[in-house]
Amino acid sequence: MAGLEGMEQPQPRGDSAAARWALPGTDGERAPAAAVESASRVLELVGDPTLGEVRLPSRPVSAGTARRLTQAVLSMKWSVSPQQTEHAVLLVSELVGNAVRHTGARTFGLRMYRRRGWFRIEVRDPSRGLPCLMPVHEMDISGRGLFLVDKLSDRWGADLLPHGKTTWFEMRVTDR
Repeated sequence: MAGLEGMEQPQPRGDSAAARWALPGTDGERAPAAAVESASRVLELVGDPTLGEVRLPSRPVSAGTARRLTQAVLSMKWSVSPQQTEHAVLLVSELVGNAVRHTGARTFGLRMYRRRGWFRIEVRDPSRGLPCLMPVHEMDISGRGLFLVDKLSDRWGADLLPHGKTTWFEMRVTDR
């Protein structure tokens, strides 16, 4: 994952990425009560990124927290499909990895928005260095993060702020 090379990463097991993070709603069936409670707890303990920016320490372990928050919001609050939730969880991990690795910041912010037919996820950090989509080659062992963001999201970008930037992606959803 971008920005987290050399750090312990979730290992592929043939199941969905979202299921590996042990949060509900990843198997297309009703989530067990314990999983619902766990997802609700992460929103209570860390904060709800749909209500305001959630600040997280700029450390590799925060990528896991950001993934759990994304999973909880998309699957439980917004009822986004399991596949699209899994893609969004991966993309959040990539943006957080970039913020942790490339900015030198102490913290970063996570924010999520929903409007009819779309959702948007933002990662804000104090660096004004803009992300750059680089060509990806078959043998590359790093640098694929923004390539994935570009391929799996419908739109993405970075907005400069007076003291930093927001890197974001949007995905189109079918409202149920």
